[in-house]
Amino acid sequence: MTNIRMGVLGLGMMGRHHVRNARQTEGVDLVAVADAHGDRFDVAGDLDVLPDVDALIEQDIDAAIVAVSTGLHADVAIKLAEAGIHTLVEKPLASTLEEGEAIVDAYEKAQVIGAVGYVERCNPALLEMRRLVAEGFLGEIYQVATRRQSPFPARIADVGVVKDLATHDIDLAAWVTGAEYETIFAQTGYRSGREFEDLMTASGRLSNGALVSHVVNWLTPYKDRKTIVTGARGALVADTSMSDLTFYENGRFPLEWDQIAAFRGVAEGEVRRFALIKREPLRIEHEHFRDAIVGTGSEHVTMREGLRTMKVVQAILDSASSGQAINL
Repeated sequence: MTNIRMGVLGLGMMGRHHVRNARQTEGVDLVAVADAHGDRFDVAGDLDVLPDVDALIEQDIDAAIVAVSTGLHADVAIKLAEAGIHTLVEKPLASTLEEGEAIVDAYEKAQVIGAVGYVERCNPALLEMRRLVAEGFLGEIYQVATRRQSPFPARIADVGVVKDLATHDIDLAAWVTGAEYETIFAQTGYRSGREFEDLMTASGRLSNGALVSHVVNWLTPYKDRKTIVTGARGALVADTSMSDLTFYENGRFPLEWDQIAAFRGVAEGEVRRFALIKREPLRIEHEHFRDAIVGTGSEHVTMREGLRTMKVVQAILDSASSGQAINL
């Protein structure tokens, strides 16, 4: 079988890493790159830097990765669908629900693979967390809590922290637990003088009855990436910056110190950190996209899944605006 002829549109902060991984993924040949602003990270190598998606399509590519600004996703993704090209679009799928629905319709009509780049689904710690939850390792799931905090990224100019960062946590909370959002209440803040929000807190309930909460901002002077799933047997804690996964077990022995026992409620148990093979998540994402194209896998994030996440994102923004909880 011949290799997939791949093109990358957008050579910025994410696009440069897509170029590297496309070159290193077995079964894929990177044959074209495009960016209207040139190649500021010097990743094109011996490839010409094409000006736009139309020029990329002319290179007879089988598949494309879209890593341009969110506001451009709908225009370029629909052109690629109409050309019959399998496409992975960086998250979020689009800047509005209407654009997201138009993209999904275009790919379903064209009957080509449409994927969304939720790379956290390929993080080794979260992959293992999801497997353990699905196997009933924690028993009944009580709560999912996430933190995603970091300094302000000057590269993000067209969306706020909800669409750029919180979208990861919204997607992974539903994916890890296998449950959809039922209700959400959120508040946002504006502290950096920009048009868009840079702080967000949200809480809600999933369809399996678990409570969910997210803390996200661009104003913390260190990088913090945590996902905590608490269940009947204890808690799984994923530090996705380091791809570490730790299990904190509920104790099997009663505490004999009454003051501590009354306060803690659950006795302390053993702590176990899992030994994981730590592959680059973006490489795994590329392999999932490749496997979907050749029909040997279905682990990619579909565009319809990306649209579902967009609906929760919009509910968060609507809740923050109205001050009311939103039912989904």
